Amino acid sequence: MVKDVIHDAETRMKRSIEATREALSTIRTGVAHAALLSPITVDVYGSKMRISEVATISVPEPRTLMITPWDKGIVPDIERAILTSELGLTPSSDGAIIRLHIPPLTEERRKELVKGVGKRVEEGKVAVRNIRRDANEMLKELEKAKEISEDDTHRGQEEIQKATDAAIKELDALRAAKEKELMQV
Repeated sequence: MVKDVIHDAETRMKRSIEATREALSTIRTGVAHAALLSPITVDVYGSKMRISEVATISVPEPRTLMITPWDKGIVPDIERAILTSELGLTPSSDGAIIRLHIPPLTEERRKELVKGVGKRVEEGKVAVRNIRRDANEMLKELEKAKEISEDDTHRGQEEIQKATDAAIKELDALRAAKEKELMQV
């Protein structure tokens, strides 16, 4: 039973780390990458779809993204979605292909993005700590119900704390890597 609680907590912590990693991948740096467009949805065919579901995204140059829609008729829809997004990028189109030129980030914008990275990582840490709290409460409930001993509870809590520490350390590493990427000129 204790192993199940620990395994469940570790699994949930890994999912929180992956969610944070995904959130960080959408933060714009001075370099083009396809994940930059992943949160943007386009209103096409009567529903909202991600750009990657209606077009091919490639990176022909380090500061350029090229979007090739499978249906040329949705080019204006994709352009509109990019313009209304929080990326602050202006698409240029020749009617069939959309190009996004990624300008270098200003020092002020870099610092602003670093704050955003810190906020997202802190949200990930809070999620991990909440998972730890839930797992510890579950162990205490099992002890109250006399399903596990007091020693098992303490050992389980120690294991959960080790998993929490490892998850926090991984989140800090993600933060450091993203901040380094952002501050690179």
